[in-house]
This record gives sequence, C-alpha cells and structure tokens, in this order.
Amino acid sequence: MDKLKAFESFVSVATRGSLTAAARAEGVAPAIMGRRLDALEEHLGVKLLVRTTRRISLTNEGSAFLEDCQRLLTEVANAEASVSAGGVKASGHLRITAPAGFGRRHVAPLVPLFRALHPEVAISLNLSDRVVDLAGEGFDCAVRVGDLPDSSLVSVRVADNRRLCVAAPQYLQRRGTPQHPSELAAHDCLTLSSDASQTRGWAFRVPTATGASELVHIRPGGPLDCSDGQVLYDWCLAGFGIAWRSTWEVEDEIAAGQLVAVLDAFAAPPNGIYVVFPHAKHLPLRVRLWIDYLKHNYSQPGFWKTP
Repeated sequence: MDKLKAFESFVSVATRGSLTAAARAEGVAPAIMGRRLDALEEHLGVKLLVRTTRRISLTNEGSAFLEDCQRLLTEVANAEASVSAGGVKASGHLRITAPAGFGRRHVAPLVPLFRALHPEVAISLNLSDRVVDLAGEGFDCAVRVGDLPDSSLVSVRVADNRRLCVAAPQYLQRRGTPQHPSELAAHDCLTLSSDASQTRGWAFRVPTATGASELVHIRPGGPLDCSDGQVLYDWCLAGFGIAWRSTWEVEDEIAAGQLVAVLDAFAAPPNGIYVVFPHAKHLPLRVRLWIDYLKHNYSQPGFWKTP
C-alpha cells in the first residue's frame, strides 16, 4: 500500500463527502478510490468511514485521523517546497483574516514584525468576527479560535485556547452565582449573535449518571447579544451579565478582581487556535512562513502574558 496516496485519498473523500467526487477530482474510477480506503482501514485496523449508497460519514476514529492526515500532508508539501524553493525569497501579497478581538491583540502586532523579516511580502489583515469565505473573498488563510465547523479547508493547530464563564462581582452580587451550567438559563448571558463565528455554543464538561463526564454545548439566551467580542467583554466588565471568554482576554481582569470565573468545575478541555487555508498542493511560501511564524511565537511561554 502506498501510504501517502492512501492518506491523500482518505482526505479527499472525507472533505468532499463522496467517493465519486474524490475519484473525479483525481481522474480515477471510484472503485480504485474505494480499494485504497479499504486497504488503509485494514492496515490501521479501524473503521474510518461509514459508507452508504447516499452519503459518507466519518467515525470518531476517522475524524481524529483526518486532522492528523491533513497536518501530515501539509508538512510533506512544505518539505517539498523548502527543497524546491532553495534560496527563493517569499514575495507577493499575503491576505489574512482573523477574529476581531484576538486579531487586535495577538495577530496584528506580529504582522509588521513578519514583514520586517520578509520585506518583499505585502500584507492585508482583515479583522472580523464573522466566518469569512476564504476562497470567495480572496484570502490566503484565516486564524480561527475554537471549534472548527466542518469544511474542506486544511487546518493547522498553532496553540491551545481555553474558555471560561466570567462575570463582574457586581453582577454576581445582584443575581447570584450559578452552580451548574443548567442554571445559566436564569441569568443574563452575553452571547455572540448568529452571524458571528461561535457556531456550537458554550462548552462544558458535565458529569453523567455513570460517574463519567461528557462534553455538552449550551446556547444560552439573554437580553443582549453582539457580533463583536470586544463589546461582549466591555458589557461583562460593566456588570451586565455572564460571558464565555477566552483566558487570553480575561485572565488579567480575573487576577485584578474585576471579573470572577464561574462554573470552573465544569470547564471544558482547551480547544484550539488554528490557521486554516484552502487545500492546495503547493502552498505559497509566504503562507507557509506565516504559519511557521505564528506557531513559533505562540509557543513562547511569555507570549500570552500582558506586558
């Protein structure tokens, strides 16, 4: 079995949702694509895909393996580009989009520093809390925080992201402190509006009757919502309700007593901060270098600390 070809076929089928579509893209018969997947599943000893006459869906193992395969194929393409590019300098126009609040704090400051290293690259940075259509709007890549919606985009995880429920002390004095996620229904929750990038709601790890725990997503309501995360942060700090914010945004305020973390016992495991981009056989050098630059900076222990 050609493992690399099998990985490519698996990713193609998983992202397109169809054996026929994947086979057509590669110019082979669907039966060939099916045999590659059968050989891969037999080699791994697990079922990656559930195939019916109407649709193809990923198993739990398949979902985890898909992210690993995408990362592996990206690294292989990057290695090939490094060799073939030799001493070629990055150039061209790098178009990036990122969430507004995170982008202001942790993407925008790095842009001019990256360009200083690669002066032949021009950079456009778009900050928006909506999910931008990369291909349709002409962007090379996006920085995205949290759970990723299913798509054909390739994702590279560049850092962990942990979220907390927080409220100002004056709100908790006025309305009380929730002791369980189910009690959020009785509180004023400050949420992103539906056109923003938060697609699955607030995540919590909740104990089950068997003594284990499960990850649940709750879509709390409230009298105030906004498409801009910075506004939700401001409202929360002013005491207007409970918000679900990332630690990079609120840890200094918690340390100063301006905000209080609630429902910590139910906090979900960290999700990710990703760079996503359309699948491309040869990723432009400027995009590859930008991804590497983010990974390097985000991995530094002092990066997330406020000066």
